[in-house]
Amino acid sequence: MNDEAVLQLRNVTKKIGGRTIVDNLTFDVPRGEVFGFLGPNGAGKTTTIRMIVGLISMTKGEVFVKGISVRNHFELAMTHIGAIVENPEMYKFLTGYQNLKLFARRHAGVTKQRIDEVVKLVGLQTRIHEKVKRYSLGMRQRLGVAQALLHKPSVLIFDEPTNGLDPAGIRELRDYLRGLAQREGIAIIVSSHLLSEMELMCDRVAIIQAGKLVDVRSMSELKGAAGKQTVRIEVDDPERAMEYLAAALGLPDGSMTVRDGALEVAAERGLIPELNRRLVMADIDVYGIRAASASLEDQFLELTRGEQVV
Repeated sequence: MNDEAVLQLRNVTKKIGGRTIVDNLTFDVPRGEVFGFLGPNGAGKTTTIRMIVGLISMTKGEVFVKGISVRNHFELAMTHIGAIVENPEMYKFLTGYQNLKLFARRHAGVTKQRIDEVVKLVGLQTRIHEKVKRYSLGMRQRLGVAQALLHKPSVLIFDEPTNGLDPAGIRELRDYLRGLAQREGIAIIVSSHLLSEMELMCDRVAIIQAGKLVDVRSMSELKGAAGKQTVRIEVDDPERAMEYLAAALGLPDGSMTVRDGALEVAAERGLIPELNRRLVMADIDVYGIRAASASLEDQFLELTRGEQVV
């Protein structure tokens, strides 16, 4: 992933009727990253997205796209953004290709070759000349992505892109967006209420509550992919297992506990295979080992004190 920030928010604020909807949001999104945007109902996610793409004005603050101010150079900044806010709107009586040709007229320099390129990118080659009314919802989503890609943007923004999709369609869109970010080096911002999908799709997530940024975390941190993590080991005698490992490996006090009939150990990732080997050698039956780290949903509920996500 390239660390060049292509989207920057600086103290972005929106007030309506004396009420603060978005409060001093500041974060960066680099190229090649899928960035998740999470928040409880009314947190200000969609309002923030609408300010980024210029659908509503900012009360205070600034958004930069490739260093270009949205406030001062709106039209130039928008040439670097492609967005689908809610569902992509298409002319259903026209073919997918005709829809793309119409949209291409809004941007200078979009050639027939470029239209063909994005059709191939989204995998619609065999269906692009059919009328949109015959498309499944997943195909319409892909056509919307093609439309957003036509002018070669540096930033793609999707507000609830998986709405209405079945599980196969969600997986297809998720895999496509991740591949697109990696292949094309595009920064992708995704707002979604499906926390499990955000875990699989995103490199980092930003959590906002009551319009304020609560935290920005990488998925590797959330999943405990590096460094210490807590593992839950199901054994026939957890108390004996804890005593044995403390003596055999010299694990520090407080690094192990017995919880709900299983042994939980906080240890470096590389030590986990050794834990298993030692227990087996000590004739302690091991029934299962799994990460006990909190899921994205658990951590989200902790950070937002249980408020519902949308």
